[in-house]
Formats: sequence, structure tokens, C-alpha cells
Amino acid sequence: MQSVRFGLVGYGAWGSHHARAINSLPGTKLVAIAAHSEASCARARADHPRTTVYADHDKLLAGEPLDVVDVVLPSDLHYAVAKDVLMSGRHLLLEKPMGLRLDHCTELVDLAKSRGLVLAVGHELRLSSLWGRVKDLVSSGAIGDPLYALIELWRRPYRLGSGGWRYDAGRVGSWILEEPIHFFDLARWYFASAGEPVAVYAAANGKRPDHPELHDNFSAVVTFPRGRYAVITQTLAAWEHHQVVKLTGTDGALWATWDGAMDRTFEPTFRLQLMCGEQVSEVPIAKPAGEVYELVDQIGKVARAVRDGSPVACTGEDGRWSVALCLAAQESIAAGTPRELKVKNEK
Repeated sequence: MQSVRFGLVGYGAWGSHHARAINSLPGTKLVAIAAHSEASCARARADHPRTTVYADHDKLLAGEPLDVVDVVLPSDLHYAVAKDVLMSGRHLLLEKPMGLRLDHCTELVDLAKSRGLVLAVGHELRLSSLWGRVKDLVSSGAIGDPLYALIELWRRPYRLGSGGWRYDAGRVGSWILEEPIHFFDLARWYFASAGEPVAVYAAANGKRPDHPELHDNFSAVVTFPRGRYAVITQTLAAWEHHQVVKLTGTDGALWATWDGAMDRTFEPTFRLQLMCGEQVSEVPIAKPAGEVYELVDQIGKVARAVRDGSPVACTGEDGRWSVALCLAAQESIAAGTPRELKVKNEK
């Protein structure tokens, strides 16, 4: 079986994990890396001496026989580079958010569809042995119809990112697009049986009055048809990385927790409990949970999609929805009122 040939654009802290994940799997091959700084190029060459390293993604696309390109860049660069990848005829794995504008997301979805290309978006929590097990239980009817969810993150402040991009509103868009975007995606995924979200009402504050778009504390209520709703809340003014998902339904409840010294730890602790009637039981988790593990599964799923046409975990349509929810939350904060959602999936 011929290996699926990957190109990687971006070799920062998370991009290096993507490279590790690609190289860890049978049937995938990291052919080339493009990095934008001399320091990143040097580190990529040192870490992967058998992989060609470019200082420009255009040269990577022009110079290498690639099946799929994995784009792991600051958020403001996602749209332009993703468009170049799709125009070159390569399949695409694009880190979240797809873009900072909804029309850019729609353009990427339409471009991939018109060219018959795989477009997968990096919401790796869908592949989690923990958060994915929650979805399995909800889909199996273990708690009946889901009525309410709480998705909470308590963590330390964000890393600066290359050139401080995470603290530059022009590059990051807003911090809602940085990590709460994952939780909007989870909420929509868990409530799929209820239908698409209909409105978002959000509030936020922060420690930087000169940068009101950088919210240290953020909360949103996402409403779904038939009165279902999810509460998404995050603080960046704490320590370590602690995530909770609580779901209640017509016939039971779920409580999942994940704790680590940092988000990318290889040694987390986690648990999942299920309540049916008056009985609470521990749900076994098959393997370690955490984004460093889920990333490997994500790369493998994309490779299978390229090889045999199997579905990806998170499609372009899904990625566009998560951006729409984040942008609606930002508008709600500014207006102080709920924002209706009118996004439709493309058929």
C-alpha cells in the first residue's frame, strides 16, 4: 500500500506535533515542511533530516508530489494558504478556525466541493476517547434526548504564539475563535438530534481595557430547537488546564472531566460518569484522552479519507458552523443582545 504523502505548512509549537503525528502512523509519509521563519526552518530540518524544508508554502506546493497538505498557521493566514492548497489540487487538513470571515469559510467549502477534494477541519476533540465517548452515549440514547449541556474550561493564559500573534486582534480575530470554538463545535455535535443552533447570547470581560477583544473570561448560551441549550464558558485567568462537560437529558446525565498540567500533556487524568435512574456508574475509556493523542487519530482519519473516500471527523461545513457561532458570540458581546444564526449546510 502506497503511503499518503503529506505536506505540512507551519512548524510552530503545534505544527511540530502535527509532524510527529504524521510520522508516527503506518501508511503516512511527511514529504515536505514549509515554515515562515529561519528559526522554524532550522528546527524542522534538525527534527526531520529526511524531509525537505521550504521557507515558502508556494515552493512546497510547486515542488513536491503531495496527496494532502496540513495547514497549521496563525489564524489570519488560514484562508489564503488553504485556498492555495485547494487550487493546487491537493486535499486539505486545515487547523481551526477555517478563517476569520464566514464568506472565506464558504469559499473554501465550495472550492473543495467543486474540485472533489477532501476538506477536513482540525476539531480533534471529536476524535477523543473521552469527548467522543460522550457523543457515543448521547447518540445511543443513554441519557434520552439531551436537554442541557455545560462545557467549561479553566486554564492558564494563552501562549503568545509566533510573533505574538495570539495577542494581536488583527491576526487572531478574537480569543473566541481560539479555544471556545472547539466547545461550540462539541455543543453542536452533541445536540445534533435537536437540529442546528438558532441563537447565541454571550458575555465576556478581561484584564486589558485597551484590548477588549481579548476576553480572559467568556461565557455563551447556545440555543437549539425545542428549547435545548448549551452553556459554554472559559477563563484564561486561572492555572493548568481543566475541562468539564456535563450533559443532562430526559432519561439521565453524563459528567466528563479532563485535567492536565497543560493542554498538550501526555499524562492527563480523566473520567466519565453516567447516571441512569438513581445509579451512577463509571464509564471505561479505551485509551488516553488529550489533543496530543487525538491529533494522531485525526491524521489517520484524514489519510483514510484520501485513500478510500471514508468520511472525516469534521467537515468544512462543520468548520464553517463553528466559525459562525464564534462570530455570532462576538457580535452578541458587542451588542449586549442575542444573535440569531442563519447558517445553512451545503447539500
